[in-house]
Amino acid sequence: MKGFFRSIAATFGFCTILPVGNNVDFDYYARRYYLMPLVGYLTGCIAAGVAILLGSTSFAAAASIAVLLILYGFNHLDGLLDFGDGLMAHGSREKRMKALTDQNVGAGGVGLAMVVILMTYSGLSALPAMPAALIVAEVCAKFSQVAMIAFGEPLREGIHSYVRSFGKKYYVIPAFLICIPVILMPFSVREFSAAIIATAISIAFVYFAATRLFGGVNGDVDGASGEITRMAVIAALALAV
Repeated sequence: MKGFFRSIAATFGFCTILPVGNNVDFDYYARRYYLMPLVGYLTGCIAAGVAILLGSTSFAAAASIAVLLILYGFNHLDGLLDFGDGLMAHGSREKRMKALTDQNVGAGGVGLAMVVILMTYSGLSALPAMPAALIVAEVCAKFSQVAMIAFGEPLREGIHSYVRSFGKKYYVIPAFLICIPVILMPFSVREFSAAIIATAISIAFVYFAATRLFGGVNGDVDGASGEITRMAVIAALALAV
C-alpha cells in the first residue's frame, strides 16, 4: 500500500510542476502509469476553479487554458509542437523523425499548436458548463496518454520506452475505471457519448499517424496525444450541447 501511494505522488510529481512527489523514485510512476487520470482530476479541478472564479467568460476560457499549460510546465505543449513538425515534414520517414526530435520548432509545430489552442478556447467559450467540461476533458486527455504508452511501440530509447517497459496493455482497464467518476459531471448521455467518441478518435489518429509516419511513439507523441484529446473532447461537448 505504501508503494501505491508513492506511485500516486510520483505520478503527480512527474506530470505536473506541483511540488508533490518530486523526491519519489521515478520508477514508482512507471510501475503504475495507469494512475495518470488522477492527475486529470486535479488539473481539471484547478482549471475549473479558475473558470468559476472568473465567471465562465471568454477570458475565463483563455485563463483556464493558460493555467493548464503552466501546470504541465509546457511539456505537453512542447510535445505537440514537435509532433506538428513531424506531421508537416516532407520526404522520408527519417526526415520526419528528424523533424519530430529536432530541438528547433518549425511552422508545422506552431501551426498545429495554434489550431489546438484556438479550438480548445472556442469550444470552452461556447460551453455553459465550462468548469465541468475542463474536468472531463482533462481526465480523458490523461487516459489517452495511458493508452498511447500502453499500445505505442517505442520509436527509440527514451522516457516513453522506459515507462512502457514497466507496464502492460491491460493498464488501460484500471485507467478507464479511474475515469468513470466523470459521469457525475452535469452532461447528458449524448454529450458523454460525444466525449468518448472524441477521445477514441484522438487516440486512434495520433497512434496511427505516429506509427505510419515515424515508425513508433515517443514522449513527444504521448504529450501531443493529451493536448489533442483535450481539444477534441471540449469541441465534441460544445457541438453536442
